[in-house]
Amino acid sequence: MSTQPQPNRRQLLRVAGAAGIGALADSPAARGASEPKVHRIGVVSASIAGKPQKSNGHTWHFAQYFHPKVDFAVLKKYLDPGSYDIFQRFLRNPKTNFDVLPFADTRITHVYDADPASAAMYAEAFPGVQVARTLEQMVKEVDAIWMGDASGGGEDHYDLVAPALEKGLPTFCDKPIGGTVAGTRKILKLAQDRKTPLMSSSLYRHQWGTEQALRLRDSKELGDLQYVIASQGGGYSHPSWLIYGQHPVWMVMTLAGPGVDAVSMYARANACHALITYRDRMPAEVWYGRPDVAHVYCSTSVHFAKKTYEYSPAIEGNYWLGHHYQMFRMANTFRKMIVTRKEPVPHREILEVTAIIHAAAKSLKEKSRLVSLAEVLG
Repeated sequence: MSTQPQPNRRQLLRVAGAAGIGALADSPAARGASEPKVHRIGVVSASIAGKPQKSNGHTWHFAQYFHPKVDFAVLKKYLDPGSYDIFQRFLRNPKTNFDVLPFADTRITHVYDADPASAAMYAEAFPGVQVARTLEQMVKEVDAIWMGDASGGGEDHYDLVAPALEKGLPTFCDKPIGGTVAGTRKILKLAQDRKTPLMSSSLYRHQWGTEQALRLRDSKELGDLQYVIASQGGGYSHPSWLIYGQHPVWMVMTLAGPGVDAVSMYARANACHALITYRDRMPAEVWYGRPDVAHVYCSTSVHFAKKTYEYSPAIEGNYWLGHHYQMFRMANTFRKMIVTRKEPVPHREILEVTAIIHAAAKSLKEKSRLVSLAEVLG
């Protein structure tokens, strides 16, 4: 770990929360209007190979920040004990609300799921939310769309977000955004053609440590960035690489930037290593399947000229507080995009992440040869 002196993180989290509100200072309330505009959010749940995600964590956990109330009795009925405990201890605990939560200017008004029973569960848990019979109906009655996918492959994402993109509604499209390079490009093109703000990224982009690493990179306080090693806990498998390999690859993209030239990947048993190369800078590394970091889900080492800054999602050793923070920051980033209509993540970065994932998969099939991104981008 870096020995660089750090301010107290709990204090800085409160400052970050207040700054998030300040970024929305063009709201009617800030201008002296009697009532602030409330942005109506439509939540959409993706499927896993056609099967519903009844308690999809990327809609139940990630999107709940947009809604003023939850029904704890319903949460206890539908969620596993661990998820229910997280709601009580962190997500809806006034002592860990970063002085901003839940957001005062957003409401989840509609939910859509191809499985109506799953949508009804969600509407029951979040009072006031209506089940939308169709996506076409939903987009007529909301101001923005949040499409969440905890463990799906992205094959249904285009169909789920296309109505909102066609209508010009700010849209969050979960990873893997399009499943394939062609699928991702199709979604990005529709958003560009319709001039619709689109956001897609890994949760890792919004960790406290990622924010600090970006500050250190940009200030050059520790010298120039040399290279990044992004590690994922748990066990690797080829199918999981296409979904969860997105996380450490997004970390590399966020810190080292776009412009990737080629990728080589090697796998043995339940671990893999991907080398991500550039023409104009040092390569970055992804390790997936590190058992020693499984308790904090991931770990990132950012190597500067003077020192290495290493971090996990945990805040002061508490993973769940840190997880709460990164979910809050991602939701708040989307919230700001609704107001400003400025995309927080360039399309080039989104497309390159998908390309890296598939170039690595191709490399693995071909004896770990270095596969150019151009080969999968076409």
